Amino acid sequence: MKKTVVVLVSAFVALVVAVGVCVGFLGYQYASTAPSSIAQDVVYEVVPGKAFNTIAKDLENKALVRNAFFFSMYARFKNERSKVKVGEYLLRTNMTPSEVLDVITSGKSIARAFTVSEGLSIYEISELYEKEGFGTAAEFMRLVRDPQFIQTVLGEKQESLEGYLFPETYMLTKFTDTKGLLAAMVKRFLYVYNEIQPQSKLKGWTRHQVVTLASIVEKETGAPQERPIISSVFHNRLQKNMRLQTDPTIIYGKAETLGKIVINITRADLTAPTRYNTYVINGLPPGPIANPGREALLAAMNPESSNYLFFVSQNDGTHVFSETYEAHNAAVKRFQLNAKAREGKSWRDLKNKPAGEKEQGAGTGVKKTAK
Repeated sequence: MKKTVVVLVSAFVALVVAVGVCVGFLGYQYASTAPSSIAQDVVYEVVPGKAFNTIAKDLENKALVRNAFFFSMYARFKNERSKVKVGEYLLRTNMTPSEVLDVITSGKSIARAFTVSEGLSIYEISELYEKEGFGTAAEFMRLVRDPQFIQTVLGEKQESLEGYLFPETYMLTKFTDTKGLLAAMVKRFLYVYNEIQPQSKLKGWTRHQVVTLASIVEKETGAPQERPIISSVFHNRLQKNMRLQTDPTIIYGKAETLGKIVINITRADLTAPTRYNTYVINGLPPGPIANPGREALLAAMNPESSNYLFFVSQNDGTHVFSETYEAHNAAVKRFQLNAKAREGKSWRDLKNKPAGEKEQGAGTGVKKTAK
C-alpha cells in the first residue's frame, strides 16, 4: 500500500512538473512571438484609470497582440499588470508581447522636440509653442507674467520670465504642461548662468542687468564672433552716459502695446516714449527684450576691450565699428544710404552663421544702432 502511494505521489509530481514545463514553454513561445512580421508604427495611449483587461483588448484590436486573454495572463504571470503607467507610447506590430509589456510599463512616453532659438522673445516663443501644438499661447503668456510662478521657478521677483527662458531643444511629451516646460527652461538658464558667472569681469552688475544687456547683444548680430565687440560698444556708451539707441528695444517697446513682435520701425517709433525705447530712455531698459544664449551672456559679462561707440550693418549680418561719429556717418553713407551697397544683400546670407541657427534672433537686419 505504501509503495502504491509513493508511486502515485511521484506520478503526480511528475505530472505537475510536466505541466509546469509545458506552460512555461508555451508562455515563452507566446511572449517571444510577434503578432506580425510587418513593422507598422502604432501610437497607443494609456489613460488614467484604464483597467489592464481593457488595455489588453485595445492592444488586440490594434493588432499589437494576438490574444488579449493570453496577454493579460502573461502580464499576471510576470506580476506586471499593476506596473502599467499612464503615457503615450510608440508601439510596432512586429513587437513581441514581452516587448509591448516592457514599453507600457516603462513610463517613457513619446517625446517631441521643441526648439527655441537664441534671441526669441516670449511673444515669439508663445506663438511657436501654440503653432507646434504643445499648448496655447495665452496660457504661456499668462504664466510667464504670473508673479507667484516667477518667484517659484526663478527665486526672485520680476515682471516676466523674459530673458530667463534658456534657448535650447526640449523634449516634451503629451503630458508635459506649460508649467513643466517653463520650469525646465528656467532651470536650464539658472544652471548655465551659474556655471559661467564666475568668468564675469563685471563689477556691481545685477543678474537682471547682465541678462538685459545680453538680450540686446543677442538681437543685434547674426555673427557669433561679433558678440563681444557689440557688447563693448554698449558698455562704452553706458560708461559715457550715452543712450544705447538700439533698434531691437524699439521693437520690443511696440510689442508691449501690440502684444506681438512686429519687425518694422518708422521715424515716429524712434521718439515713441515706451519703457524700452533706448533712443528715448537713458541706460538699460527695465528688462530683457529676448532670451539670450550662453555666448551672448558671456559677451555681456566679458566685453571685448575697445573704444568703439558706434556700429552699422554691412547688410550681410556683420558690422562696421567706429570710434567717432564722423567715421560712423561715413559708414552709414557707404552701407545704408547707398542703394547699391544693399542691393541683393541680407544678413541671412552670413556665411559664418552656424548650421541650424535660425534667422530670428539677429535683430532687424538693418542696423541703425547708436547713431
